[in-house]
Parts: sequence; C-alpha cells; structure tokens
Amino acid sequence: MPRVGPISALLPTVGAGQLVPLAPSGAARYVNLDTAASAPALVSVRAAVDEALAWYSSVHRGAGYLSQVSTGAYEDARNGVRQFVGGRPDDVVVFTRNTTDSLNLLADAVPGTGRVLVLDIEHHANLLPWRRGAAVTLTAATSVAGTLRRIAEELRRQPYALLAVTGLSNVSGEALPVAELANIAHRHGARVAVDGAQLVPHGGVSMAAQGIDYLALSGHKLYAPFGAGALIGTRDWLDEAPPYLAGGGAVRRVGLDSVEWTVSPARHEAGTPNTVGAVALAAACRALAKLGFDRLADHERTLTARLTAGLATISGIRVARIWPDSPEPRGIVTFALAGLDPAVVAAALSAEHGIGVRDGRFCAHPLLERLGFPAGAVRASIGVHTSSDDIDRLLHGLRAIAANGPALAYRLDESGSVVPVDDPRRLPPHLGSALLGVSVPAPCLT
Repeated sequence: MPRVGPISALLPTVGAGQLVPLAPSGAARYVNLDTAASAPALVSVRAAVDEALAWYSSVHRGAGYLSQVSTGAYEDARNGVRQFVGGRPDDVVVFTRNTTDSLNLLADAVPGTGRVLVLDIEHHANLLPWRRGAAVTLTAATSVAGTLRRIAEELRRQPYALLAVTGLSNVSGEALPVAELANIAHRHGARVAVDGAQLVPHGGVSMAAQGIDYLALSGHKLYAPFGAGALIGTRDWLDEAPPYLAGGGAVRRVGLDSVEWTVSPARHEAGTPNTVGAVALAAACRALAKLGFDRLADHERTLTARLTAGLATISGIRVARIWPDSPEPRGIVTFALAGLDPAVVAAALSAEHGIGVRDGRFCAHPLLERLGFPAGAVRASIGVHTSSDDIDRLLHGLRAIAANGPALAYRLDESGSVVPVDDPRRLPPHLGSALLGVSVPAPCLT
C-alpha cells in the first residue's frame, strides 16, 4: 500500500510531534488515533482565536468599538458555518456547546406530540433526547438496503414529525445515504435531522442538496476544540419552540408578569455567548473548505484501508461492522482482541507504545450489544494529522500485545481507569502532579 503523510503538512495541528512518556521508561512521539472523540486544534484556528481575543468584548448590545468588532465576528461566524454545510439562505444557525446540546434543543422544538423515529444504532446524543417526547426506536436491518426499506415501511405505517439519524457511525465509520433518507422521509411528511458530529469532519455536507432539514455538529470534532457547536435548520420549528434558556438576549420585552420572546437564533442563545468558540468553529470550517473534502477523503480512505488490512493479519482481532453492504468505513475502525479486556489493550497501547485510542462502548451501548461487543471495544480514528507511520505504529503495538500480551501489569485506579502498576509517568507540573490516569471518571465522552 502507498505510504501517506499527514495532511497536517498543509493543515498543521497544534501539538503535532508531542513527546509523551512511556512505561517503564523512555518517551515516544504521541500517536493520536482518538480524533473521533476530540480532534486537535488547527494552527490556523489557534491563530484566529488569538486574533479574536485582542478584540474581545461583549456582543450585540455594546456601543463600544470592540463590542461592535466582536459582534461582527460572531455573526460572520454564523454565516460561515451555514455556508460550510451548504445551508439554505433562510436556515437558522444557533450556536450551542456541541452536538448533544444541539439535539437536546431540537428535541424541545418538535411541535405538538409529533413522533420522532430513530434507529438503534445511534450515539446516545441522538437516542436519549427524543425520549422526552413520542420517540420510536427502530431496529436497523442487517443491510443498508433493508434498513432503508424498514424506515420507509415505518414512516408509511404511522405519521412522524421527524426522522433523526446519524450521518456517520461513531462506532464503525459507516454511513447511510442521507439524501435517500431525506427523500423517503419527505415523501411521508417527516423532516430529517442528522447527527453530523462525525459526518461533517470526514466529508462535505450540503444541507440544501441532500435535503437535510436540521444538522447538529460539534467544533471539537472539527479541529476547533473551543467549546462551540451548532444547530442549523429550518426556522419555523425553532421560532415556535420554547426558548432553550430563559434569560437576557432571548427576549424583546419583559414585564413583571409577562415576557415576549424574540425569534431564532437569539431566542435560543440567552446569556453571553461563546464568541471565541464561534470564531474558532468558523475558522476550522474555512480551513477545511480551503483544503477540499475530496483531498481529505482520499487521505482518510487510504489510511483506513491500511489499518483495516493490517488488522486482518492479526490473529484474534474482530472488527465491528453494522452492514456488509455499506461503503467502506470513513476514518473510524473499532475492534476487539480476543481474550483481552479492551481497556487493558488501550492502556497498554498508551503506556508501552505512546498511542492514544478510545476504549469502551462509545456512548452507543445498544449498538455495541447488538454487534456482540457487550464488554466494549477499542476504537482507532483518523484525522488530518494521521500518517502511514501512525497506522504502522498501532499495528506494531497490537501485534506485540496479541502475541505476548501486555508487557506490564495493569490495575484499576481510584477513578476506574486502567493504568500500569507502579506507573512512573507523571503529568507535567503545570497540568497537575497526579499520576497519569488518576482523574475524575468520564466513562462516556463520545
């Protein structure tokens, strides 16, 4: 297979080349294969943040010059995000914290007692918010074609207000054809909401061309980890929905016993917004658009194929796939190594090889159960910073673990994380003095 360098040569990321300590001793260049959880910041995004901070002030109601500059930057960011995802001119862009935040907002906006149809393959962010209303969870078929038929049959059987689907599985990297799903839903009077957390970073999206009514995304998946996400979509539901937060900025007029709410997007952005996060998100969108998604797709396709082919040569590896007839995974491969706890495999890759992957059930518990990984799995995910050398490092580490087991003994620490016994690695002093791995438990971050 051809060797591939990181696209970060053209789109550099912060922290590239970072050295990390190994156990029991030594150091290695960090291999970040956990991009599906949070992608590193682009250098250009950090530069945009630095520039914005020099002009940072309150937005929307400040008379001062810096306030006017910040307001302009915030609204320009809104327009930039809309253009990046191919939104229609009248689509609303509401800045949120992340995809989960966006989908919770939308869940409160579905009118009346309208039913929402979701699949059992979803990330919890696109599974749990709808349960507050009249949600129906449909079991996906064992093929893409069968799943599309099953969705069409259910939409035909009874009326639905919304079909909520993942754009790209955070477990397997597989995708359903979004445009075809939108056509099916619209024929039966339903709208379509797409969880774009993984789809948007891996491939170009055009809401207008694909018929997407609502799209949710996260900046921290898009190389802009500065605390902003967005919900983009049709105005009417959002204008009629109760304000997501009650407070300043979301109102036209307030009396002691009355309130008149404004329209979207301000209706759902009460309080001081994350201006810097919005600027960072828009900067990442500009950088990825300039690179071109065809180039990014070729890069990820080559590396994903290299990883998949390499895993097939390691005895005891089983890769998670939802549908045999789906396109090849895009930038995400999840697997388990027979006889070894995924948490131990991930800990050994980190401590002994300097490789960061994700282990667990990836906030998709029903899907992992369904695919036969009840104890979880290991996920490797690719980004602009990933190279052939990174993939080969992972495969080398996995071959060593598969052949001989971890070189060190491992234990559960106080937080429930797996770490080496007598781990000599320590965090840099400015980040804290606790042993690496001793932290507040965070069992389901992605």
